[in-house]
Amino acid sequence: MNKLSLIGQAVALSIAACGISYAADSAAQSKVQIAEPFAAHVLVSGLDAPWDMVWAPDGYLWVTERKGATIDRIDPKSGKKQVLVKIADVKIGPQHEGVLGLALSPDFLKSDSKNYVYAAYTYMNGDSERAKIVRFEYDPKAHTLGNQQDVLAGIPAGSDHNGGRLRFGPDGKLYYTIGEQGHNQGKHVCEPIEAQRLPTSAELEKKDYSAYVGKVLRLNSDGSIPDDNPVIEGVKSHLFTYGHRNPQGLVFVGDTLYSSEQGPSSDDELNILQAGGNYGWPHVAGYRDDQAYVYANYSKAKDCESVKYDPNHIPDGVPVQKETDWNAPNFKPPVKTFFTVPQGYTYSDASCGDSFYMCWPTIAPSSVAYYPKDGVIKSFRNSLLITSLKNGAIYRVLLNDDTKNVQGDVAKEFHTTNRYRMAVVSPDTRKIYVATDNFNGAMDESNKPTQNLANPGSIIVFEYTGK
Repeated sequence: MNKLSLIGQAVALSIAACGISYAADSAAQSKVQIAEPFAAHVLVSGLDAPWDMVWAPDGYLWVTERKGATIDRIDPKSGKKQVLVKIADVKIGPQHEGVLGLALSPDFLKSDSKNYVYAAYTYMNGDSERAKIVRFEYDPKAHTLGNQQDVLAGIPAGSDHNGGRLRFGPDGKLYYTIGEQGHNQGKHVCEPIEAQRLPTSAELEKKDYSAYVGKVLRLNSDGSIPDDNPVIEGVKSHLFTYGHRNPQGLVFVGDTLYSSEQGPSSDDELNILQAGGNYGWPHVAGYRDDQAYVYANYSKAKDCESVKYDPNHIPDGVPVQKETDWNAPNFKPPVKTFFTVPQGYTYSDASCGDSFYMCWPTIAPSSVAYYPKDGVIKSFRNSLLITSLKNGAIYRVLLNDDTKNVQGDVAKEFHTTNRYRMAVVSPDTRKIYVATDNFNGAMDESNKPTQNLANPGSIIVFEYTGK
């Protein structure tokens, strides 16, 4: 495999696109001429856990730094970074806490616009951790964000699986993803999963949003509940969909809302979100097919604290339930999984050592973007681009011509020894910008786990150099 050397940046990338290896150099931009050539370079490094990234109407990349607690404006040509605001009351944790989602108002930088910018982050409310969605006003002359106002506060949050993606839909509503807080696993193993629990009218009257775990919200830009939100079991709330594990990717393609969601040891999902839909977690992972996954409810085990947690080899005394033992009339299966494996799959690979979980059949999808039908890169046209934290790659999923479902196989693009957190497509469709995580494991060029990331806390640009 050819290697991409980035001179002056002290970094190295190995890249495969469309099944072909290629090389480039940040100084000389040397190329290997192939059917669809690419070059790559690091735009900026030293970011403190970049999390969300949007292409703003001013032609700049706007980025949240999860651990840095900032919103930045980055020049997509020079990589020069300008901090627009540092948020004061952010609860920062090692992996899932901090400044997360970012969304610009639909009329941003248009005539007479108030230039509102929305962000989501975790904070402490007394002894309890919560998340909130806030609104800033942007000063385009000073390039600063100010006049912070709460839009919706008291959202469930914790040290694991906060979701956090924030997007405006074509309907002008805000959509926000919330994970199930990592319950029933790891250090939260004895806490029950509540992704199926629905809010009551009494809770809503008290602004008690504790039932919002494992949900996708839909709200007006002032934080109120839209009149046309779904009524679920007699209650209208901010809930748009429920039964989610850790949905982190959101993208509208026309009026179809796609979401990527992290599964357990298998069955990461690509979903189409429909109002009032139930996406099955924790009763179902992926398809309702009784393949490999069973719901092991550790929180119901006798003496849970003394039970050894293993997600794939369930100890005696832990209640289990097959996927087909559960059903709901509004269950929505995914349109694609990454990956479904058969019953009896061992999940064990001695060569992975202490990083055994890295070798499970999952990709840890972290975002999803749309590559348009009229894009320059022919093989990418009308595709969803799903970033992988675990495999340091973009998984490309072709859509049907009407963009309302998937078509064909999945292609793996741009593999490097990194954790890909977020991707955006440039307006000219020639470049794909990828933000990388700062730490934790990834698969290297030999598909072996490593903690040595090539380009932590960076934005990498993959540029199409063909005609």
